[in-house]
Amino acid sequence: MSHSRAGGHLKDMTTRTRLEPLSPDKASPMIRLMYRWAKRRFGEVPEPLAIYAHHPRLVVANSVHEGLLQGGSKVLPVSVRELAVYWTARTVGCSWCVDFGAMLMRLEGLDMDRLEHIDDYAASPLYTDDERAAIAYADAMTTDPHTVTDEQVADLRRRFGAAGLVELTYQIGVENMRARMNAALGITEQGFGSGETCRVPWTDGGSTA
Repeated sequence: MSHSRAGGHLKDMTTRTRLEPLSPDKASPMIRLMYRWAKRRFGEVPEPLAIYAHHPRLVVANSVHEGLLQGGSKVLPVSVRELAVYWTARTVGCSWCVDFGAMLMRLEGLDMDRLEHIDDYAASPLYTDDERAAIAYADAMTTDPHTVTDEQVADLRRRFGAAGLVELTYQIGVENMRARMNAALGITEQGFGSGETCRVPWTDGGSTA
């Protein structure tokens, strides 16, 4: 699947979620606490959190996993990891993930202008050889069926070591899960990437303040 086609697919996604976000007045105290924490950290409650809050135990499990994943992913350069994850989200067609990922890259101080040329990553001088290899791996892993080769994995191991290879594979795999879940439930971009005011997940039901 080409990246241009993936970008076009984002526009075809529904603009209304297929499962309504759980508003604060219907949420448990624990979920409301998570809403407040998320709003302080990101500026607004991420819509996936508000939708997956219908299953509180899974939300807690996911939150613990995401925290451990973030803390444990320290082998790869940030740009290598984030570009691979960003490409994965666009390939799947999760506009929310693309939007949120752009915010994370901005907060990491990465060059956002490069994203305008990511379709041409294979030839663009704006990307390093390591970044190109990681994006190509994300593309190969996310294609259905995957097109990963022995040579590709061996090259990545030479570049990043065994731990780096595992970290890259894990990050791409987890982003496939996030993106496919969000796309399936019709969760679309919320406005995080622009750095401006984000859309509130619910239209009524009180405030998280």
